[in-house]
Amino acid sequence: MSSQEYARKSLHLLHSPLFSSPVHSLNRHDRALLSYKKAQAIGLTYKLTIDDLTSLSPRFWELHNDPIVLLDGAAMTLLTIQYNLCAGTIARYAAHRPELVALVEDVLQYRKHGQFMLTELGHGLDVANLETTATLLPSGEFVLNSPTPSAAKYMPPTVPAGLPCIAVVFAKLVVNGQDRGHRPFIVSLNDGQQMCAGVQSRPLPFRGESNPIMHSLTTFRNVRLPRGALLGSLDAPADAHANLLDAIHRVAIGTIAIGCLTLPGLQCAATIGAMYSLRRQVGSAAGRTPVLVFRTQHAPVLAAAADAFVTRALQRWAIERFCDARSDGRVRHAIAAVFKSVMVQHSQRATLAVSERCGAQGMFAHNMLTALHGEVRGLAIAEGDVLGLSIRLVNELLLGRYALPPPADPDSLLARHEAGLFAELRSTIAGIGSRRGEAVNRLILPRCLPTMEAVGHRMAYDAARAQGVRPALVALYVANAVKQDPAWYAEHAGLGRAAQREMETRALDEVLPVLGELVQEMDVFGYVNAPLVSDERWDAFVAGLRTYEGTARVDALGREERGGMHEVARSHL
Repeated sequence: MSSQEYARKSLHLLHSPLFSSPVHSLNRHDRALLSYKKAQAIGLTYKLTIDDLTSLSPRFWELHNDPIVLLDGAAMTLLTIQYNLCAGTIARYAAHRPELVALVEDVLQYRKHGQFMLTELGHGLDVANLETTATLLPSGEFVLNSPTPSAAKYMPPTVPAGLPCIAVVFAKLVVNGQDRGHRPFIVSLNDGQQMCAGVQSRPLPFRGESNPIMHSLTTFRNVRLPRGALLGSLDAPADAHANLLDAIHRVAIGTIAIGCLTLPGLQCAATIGAMYSLRRQVGSAAGRTPVLVFRTQHAPVLAAAADAFVTRALQRWAIERFCDARSDGRVRHAIAAVFKSVMVQHSQRATLAVSERCGAQGMFAHNMLTALHGEVRGLAIAEGDVLGLSIRLVNELLLGRYALPPPADPDSLLARHEAGLFAELRSTIAGIGSRRGEAVNRLILPRCLPTMEAVGHRMAYDAARAQGVRPALVALYVANAVKQDPAWYAEHAGLGRAAQREMETRALDEVLPVLGELVQEMDVFGYVNAPLVSDERWDAFVAGLRTYEGTARVDALGREERGGMHEVARSHL
């Protein structure tokens, strides 16, 4: 897992003023605007074409694996919206509407900003009940409206940011008073300086920890759209739900692409944890010892490294399966959901655990870990909330609507765990006697996410073994997966607490001696700007801090001068 697999196309940007200048002293609004410029620089570096978007070329996946996400997660969020969701959606229709090609090129070349506006404040994942309407007028135009406050489009950053901005907006198509299902429309939002007539954007307060994005509430009031703004047919679809899923097909691509963005975070957590733990020493001057030697210190670092190598293998496998157009679309979407859930789980766990092992310094955004954790929280919701994805996927599997690729080794621990969880769910459903109702709500839904994660753990294990990942890393990955559900393994696999501890101990003992090699192979150090990783970086960071000095004098003991003599002020007690 080195940079040889995906060339680091963004390396030349690291030393540019845009990416090398410190940003933590900037106000959050200025940082948010700066992220647009960074997104543009990254995007133009990759030179994506319409064919890259429609064919999901290797270059498309390279972009979503670039470690430059570590330096500004907001920029990569803006970029994947711009390219995958906005340009990707329009590009699909451009195959039959040549006049759209120029617009896609404008978005790819960053002559325009592009947004994707699907979810609404009052509906979230319930996209089938979106309220925004686009009504066909006798003139052939459409009028776009947000009929209620709950119809406001929620999250997309729509405030002016220097370039004209267009969006793919999903709305209910109304023709002669008939609801003909939801369609995407191309809508101009602003000219880069002010909003277009009838479009209102209210920027939300900035999120905590993560790099700032100007997320907004956006509403429409009598916005006139030309006939060509409609992407798709005026006719009522035979199946409105299937038509909507087809229209939002780029969301499923985004599900797996978002999962890819979290891999550099895993690699970064392991790299920062290793370097800080070597630099940080304890003991007297006569015998200083790096804290890395302590099991409590290196265990989460090694776990992050194992997760990074194993899930890298899962990523290769998942992308290959997802891009196979011969496969059942439902299976491809399910693989994307499983992949994302595992990546989110591991990334959140690693960034939090390693930041805690960095003590007080781990709490600061300039040392990257808390910012990365905040970014992953947002990614967990973007392009399909992992909890919602799990509920849909597990229930579809229980209904037998399709089947996921079977385990390569059905007798492996993780495959047995996966099968055991599904057996428990089927037994519960049989006892309930129904697939709906309050009992399902209480007994099935809470178990969907852990079950989907178990599927992902098994898939990651199979991919890692098939691709020759170091056995010690695979063993540590399995040991950490067991820790996610220790009771099941004790009850059904004969692994008591002592056996589980021994499994982890053996794996950690094998991985620790090669940690340095693993850090080199992950090859993200060039993208790590955390000051805590070296004395040189820390000294440079301190030298750049604002310094307060003066000549004031304050009597710390509270002495007062009375009658030419100093007396200690008496207490009221």
